Amino acid sequence: MAETDYYKILGVAKTASGQDIKKAYHKLALKYHPDKNKDDKNAEAKFKEISEAYAVLSDKEKRQQYDTYGSAGFQQRFSKEDIFRDFDISDILREFGFGQNFGGRSFGRTFTGDGGFANGAGFSGNMGRNPFGHAMGGGQSGHRVHQSKGNDIEYEIALTLDEIINGCQKTITINHAGNIDTLTVKIPRGMTAGKKIRVQGKGESSPYGGPRGNLFIKSKPLPHPFFEIEGNDVSTSREIKLTEALLGTKVDISTPSGKEITINIPPGTKHKAKLRLAQQGIPQMNTDEYGDLFVVLHVIVPKELDKKQKKLVEKLAETGL
Repeated sequence: MAETDYYKILGVAKTASGQDIKKAYHKLALKYHPDKNKDDKNAEAKFKEISEAYAVLSDKEKRQQYDTYGSAGFQQRFSKEDIFRDFDISDILREFGFGQNFGGRSFGRTFTGDGGFANGAGFSGNMGRNPFGHAMGGGQSGHRVHQSKGNDIEYEIALTLDEIINGCQKTITINHAGNIDTLTVKIPRGMTAGKKIRVQGKGESSPYGGPRGNLFIKSKPLPHPFFEIEGNDVSTSREIKLTEALLGTKVDISTPSGKEITINIPPGTKHKAKLRLAQQGIPQMNTDEYGDLFVVLHVIVPKELDKKQKKLVEKLAETGL
């Protein structure tokens, strides 16, 4: 779906006031009005374009929806019929001081369904249609009415590490202005922080009789006592003795999925060294790949030494260690 920048069409900033938007439309309407540019198809198209932009940005609710969801999201929610509903072009132009005659001609032409003009219809004389030739209901004009769907909603769901790794089923309750929906949804493996799944047709109802919006369920991982989740990677800490860091050793590690793995700690390991265990993290959503498990090693340095330990360390010091 093509992006439509209504602010750019009118030549105003996104922070423009309602008065600035009205002034910009006034100026462009004077320039591109079809009765001033008869037989100029480019002017006809431009006038239709600026009028659509003004119909959206001059309406507080439509402008808020456009700013919130962007061009693509707005066009999914609002059809042309929705945009021009309650938008009377003749009253607006008269407000700008054009009067009943513009450039010596009456308004006498209006948009047809294919974007052209029809003579003699008048901007507001056709009660069954809006000024831009879109059907306003009932289908009497032969144009198919597109009913805009309801708003999408987002629901954040708390998931344990085990649920994220293995997938699960969750029962959730959604309150739609007093109407309660209880749904059982399947959570796929790998649904890490910020990941979403869509449940079609479980969003808000359409105010215009169209289909309901969609429900997006967003993951919120719960803290784990031993593992820290970072996307599909997981990290854990393991303490080792000073001698183990110096001489090297082997330690057993539990992975997030519950497997026991023996890992080698090389001699001369530094404090807070990080060992990577590839493909031992969280599965990536909708793939067979996994993230990694990182083991952060903490070397324990004793605060006090007994006599025997002190003598041994002093001997080590004598060797230059």
